[in-house]
Amino acid sequence: MSARIALGLAALGRPAYINLGSEGALPAVRDVASMRAATFAVLDDAYAAGIRHVDVARSYGRSEEFLAGWLAERGHRGIEISSKWGYAYVGQWRLDADVHEVKEHSAARFATQWAETLALLGDRVGLYQVHSLTVDSPLFADEPLLEALAELAANGVAVGFSTSGPAQAAAIERAFALEAGGRPVFSAVQSTWNLLEPSAGPALATAHAAGKRVLVKETLANGRLAVEAPAAMREIAAAHGTGPDAVAVAAVLANDWVDRAVIGPASPAQLAANLRGATLSLSTEEEAALAGLAENPEQYWRHRSSLRWD
Repeated sequence: MSARIALGLAALGRPAYINLGSEGALPAVRDVASMRAATFAVLDDAYAAGIRHVDVARSYGRSEEFLAGWLAERGHRGIEISSKWGYAYVGQWRLDADVHEVKEHSAARFATQWAETLALLGDRVGLYQVHSLTVDSPLFADEPLLEALAELAANGVAVGFSTSGPAQAAAIERAFALEAGGRPVFSAVQSTWNLLEPSAGPALATAHAAGKRVLVKETLANGRLAVEAPAAMREIAAAHGTGPDAVAVAAVLANDWVDRAVIGPASPAQLAANLRGATLSLSTEEEAALAGLAENPEQYWRHRSSLRWD
């Protein structure tokens, strides 16, 4: 089942992220050298566990740089890499930065960040994604940008987008309808889907049925499902002799429309705990109990926006 797992480096490529439970898992001193070592440790264990897909982003601090260094040092081949553009990291490697990332969906930002990604990872990037596409993004009306994305796809790099916010389903449907030169612009999507926020599920299932690739992110709801797991999750986890994080991962993988479940552990121990979900089978009764945990999407995203970068 690890073939359906992708390792995300959002919590490791920079010193701060919205991720409950990471503070004790990350190095006590989060300088660049310590975070690089922590990243390498998680990558090593992920590779040993059979994971062959790593997901990064320009806004994940030095995630692309760390991954490039690990690949060069270890010499591993056959690693699928997906990255994202659109947000720029501006946190200056500070935990207490007022702003950690700035979003811009423009042809200029795409050109700049694609060049930066290429400089670090070269032709190993197989999927390049618009970071956090929403229905109000200027991308939808930016013909030069759409043409640039279509050109990238024509040159052999799959082009996708990630989504966020309570209107994910609308963004998914609108994005997959986009065409440039008579061809679809996007062939993949990475959306939030977890037991607290499953509202994008029907749109993702439709996309998968249409031949689009579906990646699911925030499987643990930024750590909430591990640190603040509802009683139903804790009971099911106890019955299986595992942690609630494994139950959350298993719930994602139970959807046959999920091509990759992206997990973002901050340490080898968290990785091992998460991966128990890859071999955990939930009963029909357990899935029904977990389905009752869904929150109102507006409420979920308001709560997420209130979480502190730590």
